[in-house]
Amino acid sequence: MAFVVIVVSYLLGSISFSFLAGKLLKGIDIRKHGSGNAGATNTLRILGKGPAIAVLALDVMKGIAAVWLGRWVGGDNLWIPILCGLAVIIGHNWPVFFGFKGGKGIATAIGVTATLCFLPALFAGIIAIGSIVLTRYVSLGSLLFTALLPIFIAFMGWPWQLLIATLIIAVFSFVRHRSNIVKLFNRTESKLGKKG
Repeated sequence: MAFVVIVVSYLLGSISFSFLAGKLLKGIDIRKHGSGNAGATNTLRILGKGPAIAVLALDVMKGIAAVWLGRWVGGDNLWIPILCGLAVIIGHNWPVFFGFKGGKGIATAIGVTATLCFLPALFAGIIAIGSIVLTRYVSLGSLLFTALLPIFIAFMGWPWQLLIATLIIAVFSFVRHRSNIVKLFNRTESKLGKKG
């Protein structure tokens, strides 16, 4: 049963709400416009605020749903909700339904980590949001969020399984943001509010 819910979590993650919004609202593949990313920020750039908020909320909810599915099946076994959380992020990043070309997993990671470890996610999120407000670089805020999570987990004494999970999430984030990191260093990264 644990294997089944992990697979279901991956399939849930593979539902790309950004891609679907692009197809439904404009008849486009959003991955061929703007930054080419199937996520909330590019949805904002291409489709506007309303669709972006909806995509963000739905991507966060995917993460929450996957962890609760894991808790329902796993009971006291912390690894099952963790693996479901990782699976839903993997699904979002590399969706089987869309040629394994998805988003960067940050909104889904927010849902996952806020459900698994609320306070560390809250503190990392506050700092990340602050950085976005100050710099208007969503990518920088995303990287800060995932980099700070394992640090807060470690210093606040949360279970070691969550430390491993958040380190993996951070690796996913940095891998998916490779081009953004280069652009940040070159000062060519797009800022929040810039149209596609």
